[in-house]
Amino acid sequence: MDKIKLIEQAYTQKEIPDFSVGDTVKVITKILEGDKIRFHPFEGIVITKKDKGIRSSFTVRKISYGEGVERVFPLYSPKIERIEILRRRRSKPRRAKIYYLRQRVGKAATRI
Repeated sequence: MDKIKLIEQAYTQKEIPDFSVGDTVKVITKILEGDKIRFHPFEGIVITKKDKGIRSSFTVRKISYGEGVERVFPLYSPKIERIEILRRRRSKPRRAKIYYLRQRVGKAATRI
């Protein structure tokens, strides 16, 4: 079991900002197109965060052309270039996972 933890520690050395559920973040991912590397931003509200060591992940939700789009990112993925925190949550949500934003429409979908 200690060997697994040693291997995980090698991969979890990545510098990650401290963000939580309800924060608005911009995740910059690397996309390989042939021999070029392109950076693609995905900006939205963090609705879930799962902390399980190297298997940690978080879900970001945004509204794109009136349609809700969610994307799950592995926290320690080499495809993630950086995570920028654009806005901290104003108030603490009463739930650990704010799935109730899925039913909201318009401006209410971005407020917590």
